[in-house]
Amino acid sequence: MAETDLSTPELAEKIVRSETRIFKAVFPNTTNHYDTLFGGTTLLMMDEVAFITATRFSRLKMVTVSSERVDFTHPIPGGTLVELIGTVVRVGSTSLQVRVELFVEQMYSEEREKAVAGLFTFVAVDQDKKPVRILP
Repeated sequence: MAETDLSTPELAEKIVRSETRIFKAVFPNTTNHYDTLFGGTTLLMMDEVAFITATRFSRLKMVTVSSERVDFTHPIPGGTLVELIGTVVRVGSTSLQVRVELFVEQMYSEEREKAVAGLFTFVAVDQDKKPVRILP
């Protein structure tokens, strides 16, 4: 992916505006036999946040082309809250990369820790599903 300089004021502002934060509760129907959030459910939530972030940044039709280096560092127990934060970290000519971090919070205390982080790559496509440029 040929990268664009993200430090320009215009792109930096666009990245800030596209940052996406979503909160969810971890209910029993999303947990496994260890009473922790299913890994697949976690990936689904992360891809959704990454997609919203990519779309808000580009305002184009985006498709996921890869997820990579998703690190599960702490279990996500049932009965907790999770915050997912998506941020654009790389922009190419037709693709971009979004980092998603998932934080787990106890419902009845201020305790909070990062539990999962991953990178998701998207490509902008036209109505024929052909790649299109993200930036003019």
